[in-house]
Amino acid sequence: MIFIEGNWYFPPSSVKDEFYSETDTQYHCPWKGDCKYYTVSVDGQESKDGAFTYPEPLPTAIERVKKDFSGYYAFWNGVEVKE
Repeated sequence: MIFIEGNWYFPPSSVKDEFYSETDTQYHCPWKGDCKYYTVSVDGQESKDGAFTYPEPLPTAIERVKKDFSGYYAFWNGVEVKE
């Protein structure tokens, strides 16, 4: 996991695709790059835009964080991550 700006980012291998569907929400972070958002659906509950990722962060962002976080997932909007 990688901690960036108050969020834990989880490696893509730890995320199960069946719980996520890409949304139309668009965002461009000035220092990280283009972001993709996903609706998280678990046990009949949904959180629109509850997960996000930077599929191809800017090279300067990787340098700044000191780790490649390409495709890592972070969560918000009430999503609680449990083991």
